[in-house]
Amino acid sequence: MITAEGYLHFVDRALDGMAAVLTGLGDDLANRRPDLPGANSPYGIVNHCLGVVSFWGGQIVGGRDVPRDRAAEFTATGTVSGLVERLHAVRDRFADDVRAAVPSDPCRREAPPKYRDTPIGANQGMALLHVYEELAQHRGHLELTRDVLLAQHG
Repeated sequence: MITAEGYLHFVDRALDGMAAVLTGLGDDLANRRPDLPGANSPYGIVNHCLGVVSFWGGQIVGGRDVPRDRAAEFTATGTVSGLVERLHAVRDRFADDVRAAVPSDPCRREAPPKYRDTPIGANQGMALLHVYEELAQHRGHLELTRDVLLAQHG
């Protein structure tokens, strides 16, 4: 069985990797979108991931109201230092939510309709697995975005 600390080890690796990519890019490149249709900036990708962690960990698993504007997550801009600082705060709060979770219990708040009748919305453990799924997916997305930006503007 996966422990809370074991799970958080992998979450931390994903978030630390994202912070390293942002820091390596700096403010200018972190806020640029690759010259590709529909591409997101590295800042937007990480900002979206923090929205995922906050919403699913805080609202779905933790039971708190967590307002979210998913579309705006991708268009946000700002400084790398500010986003990395926020990443650390979100990670700390998420760790508390993970440690308080009862994986086999139902979610404390109902999952969004898209996920309600899937395993993701079945219980707190599956909702937390979805968080890691998103982080792993977007970490790779972020690394590819970095590589394209460096090729185009580096």
